[in-house]
Amino acid sequence: MRRFAAIAAVFSAVWLALTLVTPMSASWAAQDVDTSTIPTNPYDTLEMKVTANCVLADNQCYFTTAASLLGPGGPIPFPGDFYGRQTTTVRSMDRMVYMDSDFNAPNTRMFKSITDTEYSTVYFGSGPPEKFMLNGSSRTTDWATGRPKTDADYIVCSHIQVVYAGVNLTSPDACAQTRY
Repeated sequence: MRRFAAIAAVFSAVWLALTLVTPMSASWAAQDVDTSTIPTNPYDTLEMKVTANCVLADNQCYFTTAASLLGPGGPIPFPGDFYGRQTTTVRSMDRMVYMDSDFNAPNTRMFKSITDTEYSTVYFGSGPPEKFMLNGSSRTTDWATGRPKTDADYIVCSHIQVVYAGVNLTSPDACAQTRY
C-alpha cells in the first residue's frame, strides 16, 4: 500500500510540474454579443442587440444587429406609425485593416471609408422581428499585402433612433468586439 501511495504521489507531482511549466496558448472568444436598452415609457423598453462572430476557417467575420421593443411580458411589435433610423459601424482598432463588407437588409445604404464601413438602415411601420435586423459579413484585409488579416480585432457598434406616437429617442450604442 505504501508503494502505491508513493507512486501516486510521484505521478501527481509530475503532472503538477508539467501543468505549471507548459505555456498556455492565448485564446480569444470568436463571438461577442452586446445589448443596450432605454425605456420608452414606464412599461416598454427599446432594445438594440449586436452580435459579432469571426470564423477563422472562412477568413471572415459576421455581424447581426436587431432592434426590438420589449414589454413587461417580452417582445412586442413596434406600432404602425413607427419610423426608425439605425446606424451600424464595422471597424477595427488596427489602422492597417480594410473592411471589405457586405450586408443583407432592405432600405440600407453602405458607406465605406479607409478604416470602417457604416450602414444606415431605415424602418417604416410594424412587422415581424426579422424586419428590424441587419445581417452582414466582413473580410478583414491587410492594406500592405492585400491578404486576410486575422490577427486584428473586429468591432461592430449600432444604435437606432425611433419616432412613433409621442416617442422620439435614440438608443445607446451597443458594441460587440471580438477577433478570430
